[in-house]
Parts: sequence; C-alpha cells; structure tokens
Amino acid sequence: MTGLAAQPALDTSVWRVTGAPLVAATAPGPLSGAAVAVKDLYAVAGFRVGAGVPAYRREQVAAPRHADAVARLLAAGAQIRGIAQTDEFAYSLTGGNGGSGMPVNPAAPDRIPGGSTSGPAVAVARGEADIGLGTDTAGSIRVPAAYQGLWGLRTTHGRMDTSGLLPLAQSFDTVGWITREGTTLAAVADSLLDADTSAPAGFLVDPALCACADPAIAAAVGTVAESLGAEPVEIPVADSWPAAFRTVQAFEAWANHGKWVGAHPGVLEPAVAQRFAFAATVTAAQAAVAREVLRAAAQTLRSTIGARVLLLPAAATRPPRRAGGQAVWEEARARTLRLTCLASIAGLPALTVPLRSGADAPSGLCLLGAPGTDRSLIHLALSSVAVPAGGSTHSEDRP
Repeated sequence: MTGLAAQPALDTSVWRVTGAPLVAATAPGPLSGAAVAVKDLYAVAGFRVGAGVPAYRREQVAAPRHADAVARLLAAGAQIRGIAQTDEFAYSLTGGNGGSGMPVNPAAPDRIPGGSTSGPAVAVARGEADIGLGTDTAGSIRVPAAYQGLWGLRTTHGRMDTSGLLPLAQSFDTVGWITREGTTLAAVADSLLDADTSAPAGFLVDPALCACADPAIAAAVGTVAESLGAEPVEIPVADSWPAAFRTVQAFEAWANHGKWVGAHPGVLEPAVAQRFAFAATVTAAQAAVAREVLRAAAQTLRSTIGARVLLLPAAATRPPRRAGGQAVWEEARARTLRLTCLASIAGLPALTVPLRSGADAPSGLCLLGAPGTDRSLIHLALSSVAVPAGGSTHSEDRP
C-alpha cells in the first residue's frame, strides 16, 4: 500500500489539505497502513466541509465528528492522508473546479480526469493514496474510475449510512470508493459492508445499450460479455428516463443548496452555475411526475436484471481531451449519463473495472448487480471477468 512516507508538495488541484497523517487510524484492522483521500463532502472532525467551493467553506463551522464512512475507515485501520477536491457541490462529471482548477489525469495527461470524485481519484492514480472515498449520484465514482483506469464501487443506495455527508440529491446519493487494485477495493468493501444479502447468478448484456458508447468501447464490452456467456437482453430505456433523472436530481439539488447559491451569484464555475439555474426552475409538480417515471423505470430495471449482472460501458467515451472545451465535455457527459443513470434510478450497486479498448486512453467496464450484492460483484470480477483481445486491464489488476 501507499502508506504515508512520501509527502509531495501540495497540489491544490487535487488536495485541499494533507497531513502525515491528517487523521490517524482509531484502531488496527484489515486496512492498517492504507492511506485515504476523502472527498470534500464528508465531515472530518475539526475541519469544515467545503464542497469544492471556498466561499461556501468559509461560512461553515468545523465538523464536531467524522462522517460515518470516515469513522468506519479509521476503525478498520486506515488513516486519512487528506481532504481532496471535488467538482463544485459534486454537480458535474468533468473533474474541473472553478477555484482549484482541473487536476491532471495521470493515465492520460491530455484528457480530463472525470468527476466529481476527481481529487480522490487522481490522488489514488498518482499513488498518493490507496483509497479514494467519494460519492456517486450520477456516476461520480464510475466516470473518474473509467477515465483513469481505476477500480470503483458505487454501493447499493441506502446500504451505507450517509450521516455527515453533504447531499446533492438524496434519492440517488451513495457512498463509494476508488482504488488502483481490485483486491484493495474488495478489502474496503469487506471491511465496511455487512455480508451481502444475495449473490449474483449469471450475466446479461444489452447490445443496443452498449451501442450508446463509442464503437471500440462497445466492442470491448461485447467481447467480455461473450467470454462470460452473457445472455442478450433488450432493456427498453426510454428517453424519458434520463430526463426524469435530471429533473429529480435538479429539484433536490436546489432544495439542498439553492438558497446559498442564489445568495452568492457568480461564485460557481459556469457549467455548474448553469445546472443550478435549471434546477431553480423545476417545480414540485414536475418533480412529482418525474418521480413516477423513475419508479416505473426502477421496477423495469430490477425485474429485468433480477439476480444476474448486467455488463455495460462505465462511460460512453474515453476521457475527452482537455483542449476540447466545455461543449465537448458536455456532449460526453450527456451520452454517459444515459448509461450511468440506470444504477442511480434503480439504486443498484455498480462496479467499474479498468478496461482498455485498443486506444491510448482508459475506458471502463461496469458490472451492475442486484441490490445488496456489492461485495459479491467485486469478488466475481476478480475471479471471472476476462478482458478482450485488443484490450487489457492494467497488468497488476488482471484477475
């Protein structure tokens, strides 16, 4: 594991604050020696939660106690290396921040790192932390993991206590973490989560859904699916599903942060500000209609997947180039949301496994499982997920 021996100069695009350690473990345990980068949404006792917005942080008080997820990591033997940056209020999938800037993607320096767990992910990819504690509302674990060739887990919605976690949209917010190796990801899951309530049984793949991704990524996922004997299915993903997801997410984001955002015009970077501007227009009636769409969508997804595992791209594209600019990043985000919103809508656990699709930048394979199969998904990937010819996981991660 990384440990805490090296103390590089503070890169403020990645870290808000670090220590040696910043917070020591509270007991020895299975994660002893592991260094954690904590996303700036979690309460760390003695520090203010900043949500990636310095003006917001200045108006907060220091947390009196750790968030539940932080306390569990410390009790399992891990130590906190530092608090890492996030996209502002975690309302993005890009990895940029108007104040601290966009960290460099270690796996593809000319491309964006993915957000909103951007700081923890880059810290892990650079070897400055072993575990990146983050959140996943619409893909904020899955996208940076895919973009940086890392392992990442979005837990079953509601499975982990979110006490001490600043919300974006509670209907979808989940605890998650990112690591370089699948074995470390499994160790964290085995330490933080109770035993699974069920185990996966077989694989599914929807070729039309995979086709939402770039052809090389779709082909790589298809080859994995074929090697695992995945059963082809057709999931009737309607255009109304992502739209309803965005509506409810926006309604809840405004309920949580609209008062502060409205009182601080010009503080947020333009793309996040634009999302909040839309959020301000969503009515309770519109949100109620959207929730009904999502209720039916969740039922369809859960009944189709059942006890099996759906294989799909973790992101629709490889990480866009930094020079591409906001329009290119937004187009990739919209395409990716059509894939990532499925786990969010149905509250399902989603595992990202590094996957290379014969290109010069990483992509990811996502394993979408039944509720409560989080730990089993990781162990299943470690034991049986093969990588297609023409692509490979990082050699140290290959099962």
